[in-house]
Order: sequence, then C-alpha cells, then structure tokens
Amino acid sequence: QVQLVESGGGLVQPGGSLTLSCAAAGSIFSINTMGWYRQTPGKQRDLVAAMSAGGRTNYADSVKGRFTISRDNAKNTVYLQMVGLEPDDTAVYYCNLVQRRGYFDENYWGQGTQVTVSS
Repeated sequence: QVQLVESGGGLVQPGGSLTLSCAAAGSIFSINTMGWYRQTPGKQRDLVAAMSAGGRTNYADSVKGRFTISRDNAKNTVYLQMVGLEPDDTAVYYCNLVQRRGYFDENYWGQGTQVTVSS
C-alpha cells in the first residue's frame, strides 16, 4: 500500500502563485510516475501534469508555460508550482502515483487539496 499526503492548497487572487506538495509513503517502487489531477463538481478528473521517476513530463495544454512539476525521488515527493493562476484553475487537486507490480499497474490517490482562484 501507498499513502499520499498533499499540502499547499488555498485561496489566491488571479495572477497569483501556489505550490502544491505531495509526499508518498509505503511500498513504493523506484520506477513510478507521480502527478497531479484536478476535478471540479460534476466533471471528470483530468490530468494537470505528471512526471516519471526518470524525469519525463506531461502537461495539460491549459497549464503549459504556467505550471511546473518536479519531484525529489529521495523523498518520494512531487511538487506542482503554479504561477499566473486563473479562475478556471479553481478545483480540487489530487496527487497520483502509478507503479507496476508484476503484470498490473497500481494506482494511488491523495485525499485532494482545494485550490481557489478568486478576487
């Protein structure tokens, strides 16, 4: 089992910045992908950004140039630096870890942290 604990959400004005953190603990393999998804009421959970342990990244088009994902493999922690925040970025942000165990992918989620962009 893997536990993910997120921190760093909150209320910020348009144009502001926030950094989210997610620390993973438990049975973690060295080869994995950690990332961030977001969800608003009544909508599906969508990828924001993800990063493999080897450093390969993937971003949603809507956040490219504004959000930066990074990770500290020694600490099993992933970060999401968000600048130039817009009201449309308001959502619950969920940390995600995917790793392969044998023939199957294990998929873990954090509890979510609210990000609200409003004046």
